[in-house]
Amino acid sequence: MADDPDDDAAAPFRALYRRYRPQRFADVLGQEHVTRALRHSVRDGKVAHAYLFSGPRGTGKTSTARILAMALNCEAPADGEPDGTCPSCVAIRQGSSLDVQELDSATNRGIDEMRDLLGRVALGTPGRWKVYIIDEVHQMTSTAASALLKTLEEPPGHVIFVLATTDPQKVLPTIRSRTQHFEFRLLGADVLAALLRDVTERASLGVPPEAIDLVVRRGHGSARDALSALDQVAAAGGVDDEATILSDLVDAIAERDAGRVLLEVAEAASSGRDPRRIGMDLLEYLRDGFLAIQARSLVLLADDAAAEVAAQARRLGNATLVRAMELIGQALIDMRDSVDPRITLEVALVRLTAPEADDSRAALLERIERLEELVGQRGEPGAAPIPSVRSTSVPPRPETRPGPPAGSPPPVQAGASDPPPLPGSQSALGAHRSRRQERGDASTSSPAGPPAAGSPAAGSPAAGPPAAGPPATGPPAPVPAAPSSAAGPPATAAAAPLAGLPTREALTLAWGDHVLPALRPGVKIYLSAGRFVGVDDSSAVYAVPDKGLLSRAEPSRFEVEAALSAHFGRPVPLRLVLDDAALPGAAPRAPADAMPEDPSDYDLDDLQSAPEAIVSPEQRVLEAFPGAEEVSS
Repeated sequence: MADDPDDDAAAPFRALYRRYRPQRFADVLGQEHVTRALRHSVRDGKVAHAYLFSGPRGTGKTSTARILAMALNCEAPADGEPDGTCPSCVAIRQGSSLDVQELDSATNRGIDEMRDLLGRVALGTPGRWKVYIIDEVHQMTSTAASALLKTLEEPPGHVIFVLATTDPQKVLPTIRSRTQHFEFRLLGADVLAALLRDVTERASLGVPPEAIDLVVRRGHGSARDALSALDQVAAAGGVDDEATILSDLVDAIAERDAGRVLLEVAEAASSGRDPRRIGMDLLEYLRDGFLAIQARSLVLLADDAAAEVAAQARRLGNATLVRAMELIGQALIDMRDSVDPRITLEVALVRLTAPEADDSRAALLERIERLEELVGQRGEPGAAPIPSVRSTSVPPRPETRPGPPAGSPPPVQAGASDPPPLPGSQSALGAHRSRRQERGDASTSSPAGPPAAGSPAAGSPAAGPPAAGPPATGPPAPVPAAPSSAAGPPATAAAAPLAGLPTREALTLAWGDHVLPALRPGVKIYLSAGRFVGVDDSSAVYAVPDKGLLSRAEPSRFEVEAALSAHFGRPVPLRLVLDDAALPGAAPRAPADAMPEDPSDYDLDDLQSAPEAIVSPEQRVLEAFPGAEEVSS
């Protein structure tokens, strides 16, 4: 890239991007696919009547349009390149040529300005070609663009239109179809670094090499932005590397240290950085790390900087990295209407470093993934059981307690952290369904106490053989009940659950209402017919009635453990057994012969009418509190 011939020591200071603007097609960096085609068309005399240059800012669209005008009107072009010394080239470079008309559609976007331009199109100029350069053409109004269509399609023979835009999608398709469209690209990190070193040497700026990498990051692939940042660094005599703060912030996120994250934000804010700028820089930093591990060629960073962000991205992991970009991006949107943008940024970072403080689906999935990793590490054969997060110093519960009065509903023992279900609630309905499923056909056996008059005697064909174990008067509680004359024979003591693990009743309630419906269909089909039979010293025991179902459900045990752990907020190991191998004292399923297989075995004369159903609230209260009396006011 050559220096500006008009630049001398006596001239006023000009920005670097103006002093070192490209003057030949060969000087335009990173756009060889555009400059090669234009140079060949000028050399061969096959120049189109209209061009559309699109691309990000600072990639050379307007500079290339001026070079094209210089090459078309140059008195001694060489292989499609302007010589840069003839009066026409000098006038175009200085902006005083009548052969080049530049128009900014951002300020001249109306129908009146377009009519004025079209009225002067047919006028001749000293040069061979008259070039109209219309910048930011996408901001032109629809009426002005429509007025341009006819002239753009069939301009006078000496007129060429060059349209430039940063958003080609907003340009009318009818205009795009009348032009040759060239797309400009962002400059790569190596190309941009070479340009900055060359300008630093030619301008004798004395910028240290380590500052070049920072300027490359600030340039974001734009030559103009990078040269402007280089101007600023040279004027300041040094550089404050913001990447250090961003790197420390990402390290704190990887360590899930919410306190350190807040300290880093406070340090950045105290140095004068705006919270919005911190969020934007952090989002860009995370994006560079994501691209560095997915597609290295897309990262506009030097090799050392790209390797550093890639290492931090691998430490975070893809799931956390994507969630971090989503949270920070949403925080940037929320900052527009936020009273204090810093609070919005801090809340987003705390939610990122402390998933337990976030109830979003992504946070719950992240917590489940961590539990799955923990279960996978501790769930191998021979491994120690997963410790409970609850304290093991909880005093033991009493081993016995008085049994319920006759006719009262069976007691329901809730878990340590689970409130008893309210009547009519979804949990109560789920508990009722679970108890009904566990009782099965056992409810048809003889009730506790002596048989009522007229009922089938024990051992009769209608009653069937008595079921082994305790009577099926409700779900077996982890704490055995004391014998009572009205309640029949005492129940066998069930194994007490390990402190910290949910009780069998809590497992049953959670299973029917929440855990089972959330499982995958491929897992649910093998476990829906089972039931929780108890809690032993190290795990919850789930019984499956068939060996085939057990073998098919065993590979999915870790997934079920993760779902139970996520629901209860603590590790819940699971052991799958056959229904016949249930814990001692667990309520067995009714045997197959508890009900007569043949309806003819029933003796209709021995049947009696069922008691009246309790329908009123007063009757429900009296049933729940035996001996109570209703007093009318």
